[in-house]
Amino acid sequence: MASAMSRGVCGVAMTALGWVLAAGGAAKAETLADAIAAAYHTNPILQGARATQRAVDETYVQAQAGYRPTVTVRADVATDRNNYLSSVTLAPGENPAIIKGDTQTSGATLTITQPIYTGGRVAGAVNAAEAGVLAGREQLRSTEQTVLDNVIQAYVDVRRDEESLRIAQDNVALLQSQLGESNAKFELGQATRIDIAQSDARLADAQASLAMAQAALDASRALYVSVVGQSPTRLAEPPSLNGLLPISVDQAFFAAEHNNPQLRRSNYAEQASAARVAEARAQSRPTVSLQANLGYSGGNYGSATPFANYSHDMSVAAVVAVPLFNGGLTLSQVRQALENNAVDRIGIEAARRQAVLTVAKAWSQLTGLRVGVGARERQVVAADLAFQGVREGALVGMRSTLDVLIAEQERSNAQLALANAKHDEYLAAATLLAAVGGLRVEDLTRTAPIYDPKTNFDHVRHAWGWTPWEPAVAAVDHVGVPAIIELPPVARP
Repeated sequence: MASAMSRGVCGVAMTALGWVLAAGGAAKAETLADAIAAAYHTNPILQGARATQRAVDETYVQAQAGYRPTVTVRADVATDRNNYLSSVTLAPGENPAIIKGDTQTSGATLTITQPIYTGGRVAGAVNAAEAGVLAGREQLRSTEQTVLDNVIQAYVDVRRDEESLRIAQDNVALLQSQLGESNAKFELGQATRIDIAQSDARLADAQASLAMAQAALDASRALYVSVVGQSPTRLAEPPSLNGLLPISVDQAFFAAEHNNPQLRRSNYAEQASAARVAEARAQSRPTVSLQANLGYSGGNYGSATPFANYSHDMSVAAVVAVPLFNGGLTLSQVRQALENNAVDRIGIEAARRQAVLTVAKAWSQLTGLRVGVGARERQVVAADLAFQGVREGALVGMRSTLDVLIAEQERSNAQLALANAKHDEYLAAATLLAAVGGLRVEDLTRTAPIYDPKTNFDHVRHAWGWTPWEPAVAAVDHVGVPAIIELPPVARP
């Protein structure tokens, strides 16, 4: 009965494995680069982050609009109907006459206002928006790294679980053979029922492990689909990441200081809040603008012909507005902006410490796992030699069935430990690469066209609404307002 049960479980496992590999068949193996390229174009988290960044780009255009003229048109048409009593002296007994009068009027005004100087208010808003765009790009890069890390984890999870399933299947097949040998020896009087029971118990445990291995593989495949957007086929060995990693821990810390996206984002966030301080202070400065009005009005004004009389007005004025008192509102806004800027300066140090901590932990973990992989490989070789020796000894009666079962269990455990160690080492390398800001799609695949957020920004900043005199107005308004300092481009560790 045990044999029948084992054949049933093994048959289910083989059927499931056949389903897993059916999509791949004889097709060429899917590589990590293929998976990354697929996720790079279809992952909803990444697509949402790109859309968010495009929305952030618009804040720069909205701030720039403060330099540009505004044009408004106002038009009206009105009819007034008045009924009033006559003031003529009437004879006694006569009722006063009711006189009706209608007046039709119309008018239109075109107003053009061009800011000349806003005290630096618009300059501060533009700089804050520019820093916000740059900070958004770093956040997008951080999201890209997270998605790439998730793809790598899903990829190596599937490979590890496929290897675990293969080990479990080999273990079940070997223990089935061992149970058959125990039964045969029992028939010849060379084994006891205890040997059969031991073999059967180990087989049942292996069958349970096989079922769990299959379940783990199914879960890993489902995670792969959610991240990559397609089912995994036959996955090839992932390429080594060693060529992308820093060669020393000092180099890793240096790379994180310059390339870590969260640290760079914090720097831009501080610059944005500093620009908002300048924007708040500008509220107390005078503003200068030019205003032109072109007006038209008309009406009958007593004439029997509607809209018979017309007039045209044109005016051009330079308007200077000086704020004198607003109840302390501007001073409060300045204090608030200064405190927000202090928070962002503190955030830079917090991000730096977090980057250092992440690099230190990832470096230590990777170093330990590399040693562990080497030790696990030696363990697998030794365990396999020990199993072969014990099994040969059992054939000539020098080893017991229990010795064979123990040796097989140790070999199986060593193989699983090696699969997990390789899996963990690769993930640790990816984590370290992300910590130093070096987990980039252009280094991992050659088949994915790279999404450049600058393309959309360059498009919208020169979209309709731009005026040729805008740079001159901006230059005047930027006097005394600190410019945004763009960080050096991200380089390989």
